[in-house]
Amino acid sequence: MKQRVCAALLLLAGQVGGGPLQAESVAVLHPEGVVRGFLFLKSVDGVVVADGDLSQSLRGDRVTSRLVFHFRDGSLQDENAVLSQGGRFQLSSDHLVQRGPSFPDPMEIWIDATSGQVRVRHREEGKEKTIEERMELPSDLANGMVLPLMKNIAPGAVATTVSMLVATPKPRLVKLVITRVADEPFSVGRASYSATRFRVKIEIGGLAGVVAPLLGKQPKDTAVWILGGDAPGFVKSGPFFQGGPVWRMELAAPDYPRAAVRP
Repeated sequence: MKQRVCAALLLLAGQVGGGPLQAESVAVLHPEGVVRGFLFLKSVDGVVVADGDLSQSLRGDRVTSRLVFHFRDGSLQDENAVLSQGGRFQLSSDHLVQRGPSFPDPMEIWIDATSGQVRVRHREEGKEKTIEERMELPSDLANGMVLPLMKNIAPGAVATTVSMLVATPKPRLVKLVITRVADEPFSVGRASYSATRFRVKIEIGGLAGVVAPLLGKQPKDTAVWILGGDAPGFVKSGPFFQGGPVWRMELAAPDYPRAAVRP
């Protein structure tokens, strides 16, 4: 069974088995706004493997977020998510593209959370195939909005469970259990801060969840660091991709040409 994590991290949840999922979406404590930011993907030895561009717009309580990673080997990950934040976060739609040498199983996934329509395009034995299903999707579906959810986990919550749809390539729902681990210091220049490290565990569920560890297919846990306070923010995370190289996601700063620097 192939395992794939949809970016951004990377984080999953839900329950596989008979009947609909019983779930509750994360409450909005810190509403999302207009954002433009840049990210790096780095290997374990600190080499940059991809450059990320995050753009986010807001219309009423509707947030549109797009995160694009351009890899140094020509690969691409492009995810565009639309969500609402009227009291609780709720996914409307998500579109994810992963292709190129960095992704052993190139894939494109469309999710319409309102209608439950899911489409997966993938390649099998050199041929392009499409899977279409109508699913009963839970209200806490986290595809494309994991980081906003993690910034809004209640301070007293020890563990939070949300849902994510993954493609193996058949679409399925899994659990994403987010556990608060510890507060850890970091610095920017001479300023000192503290970020909360969360552990993100993927629970496949059902018979597949029992068999997966025995076959060495259990996805690795992910760590995510979130700066708390009145204006919480993402600090870093890793690993980024299940079933491939271990990549860390970190904030990036613009690199200005020397000629452009003026007093």
